[in-house]
Amino acid sequence: MRDAHVCSCSFHSLTNMAHRKAGGSTQLGRDSISKRLGVKIFGNQKVATGQIIVRQRGTKFRTGKNVRRGADDTLFALKKGIVKFTTKKIRLFTGKLAERKFVSVLEKQA
Repeated sequence: MRDAHVCSCSFHSLTNMAHRKAGGSTQLGRDSISKRLGVKIFGNQKVATGQIIVRQRGTKFRTGKNVRRGADDTLFALKKGIVKFTTKKIRLFTGKLAERKFVSVLEKQA
C-alpha cells in the first residue's frame, strides 16, 4: 500500500489558490450618453414659435429669417410658419467662397 502524500509546508493551509487566471481590467467599455443632436423639424413642415428646429454643436446650419441661435447653438423659431432649408455661397474671411446651409421660417400668409 502506498502512503498518502502529506504536505508539511504551511503555505497550502494558509492561502487559497486561484482557480482562474487574473482577468485584469479592460480599457474599453466606456461610453457617454447620446446628445440627441440633429434636425428636429424638416423642410416644408409647420413650426410653432419657440420650437426647436435643429440641435447642433457649432454652426453646421446658420440662422435665416425668423430663426435664432441659442447658447448651445440650437436653432429655434421666432415666429409660427413653415421651415425652409437653403444653401448660399458666403465669402469667408480668407476670401474663399464656400457654401453654407441656412434655416429660415416663412410666415404663413393669412
